[in-house]
Amino acid sequence: MRGAAGKGNTLEFRPRRVAVVEDNPSMRKSIERLLNAHGLTTEGYSSAEAFLNHATATEIDCIVIDIHLDGMSGIALRHGLKTTHSTLPVIFITAVDDDALEAEARGAGCVAYLHKPFAAASLIHAIDKALATD
Repeated sequence: MRGAAGKGNTLEFRPRRVAVVEDNPSMRKSIERLLNAHGLTTEGYSSAEAFLNHATATEIDCIVIDIHLDGMSGIALRHGLKTTHSTLPVIFITAVDDDALEAEARGAGCVAYLHKPFAAASLIHAIDKALATD
């Protein structure tokens, strides 16, 4: 069972961990604070490359990715994760209102696609949905 490890007759549960890949430091910190306030543990990354180089995917339960990142895009990161057979649920966020981009992101596979600025409740709902399928 993901998120739980058995020791004898007791189960130890670890908090759900969400990676936030966002190149805007203030937006990344805001999202992390919101998620921490809702009992989630977060790991922040300033780029897709930083996530790939430092994240321990087996300890991540969900990932929030900005589509427009410096370097590798959020959609390219999602495609890269899929090639490794990752089933990590993805929530895309973006400041760009573009139907073709949204279709591309949804085609890459995501639980939700949120436009900035988004309501805190929308992100929490999307994460709850992502973790429920885990």
